[in-house]
Amino acid sequence: MPTCPLCTSVDSRRFHRDARRDYYRCGNCGLAFVPPEQRLSPEQEKAVYDQHENHPDDPGYRRFLARLLEPLRSRLAPGARGLDFGAGPGPTLSLMFEEAGHPMAIYDPFYAPQPAVLERRYDFITATEVVEHLFEPGRELERLVAMLPEGGWLGLMTKRVIDETAFASWHYILDPTHVCFFSEASFEWLAQRLGMRVEFPAADVALLQKLRA
Repeated sequence: MPTCPLCTSVDSRRFHRDARRDYYRCGNCGLAFVPPEQRLSPEQEKAVYDQHENHPDDPGYRRFLARLLEPLRSRLAPGARGLDFGAGPGPTLSLMFEEAGHPMAIYDPFYAPQPAVLERRYDFITATEVVEHLFEPGRELERLVAMLPEGGWLGLMTKRVIDETAFASWHYILDPTHVCFFSEASFEWLAQRLGMRVEFPAADVALLQKLRA
């Protein structure tokens, strides 16, 4: 069985199979994932991302992002500084936080590859529709949390796995760049592993607060 990319456990089983890919689910942390040999190449990934049409002046897109912005903003101190990780080709959430008085940096491996911003500290970090794309979510999320102080926030937006029946007809798995699928149990495992507490203020939003430096 393939190794879980979140917790590195080998306690996984085949969860689902469709015409294109296999999906396994970890018995330790509850993550569902695509095995490494069935992932896209970086070039193939970027070709898909280049088709995205998300713009800061799109009211619908702003409403979508507000599902993360509003609950996270209510927990931040005035002027708290943030990083939007995986900002994509049309950074918008960072602009919305800046409009609310929060200075922001952005990082994206394809569209804003600025390694220097990953060497700084932030009061909060956001990643909207990002974690489902990560090949090594355990390592990447641990790196992000290391940039936060005690009390800092990690705000994540991704749709969550419910059960095997729902997964089989889930539109979310049709995107070939989606390779990791979190459940509430996955986020709870992650919070315990990284010394955080987790809240679920919306169906596809998870807010994790760092409890210790």
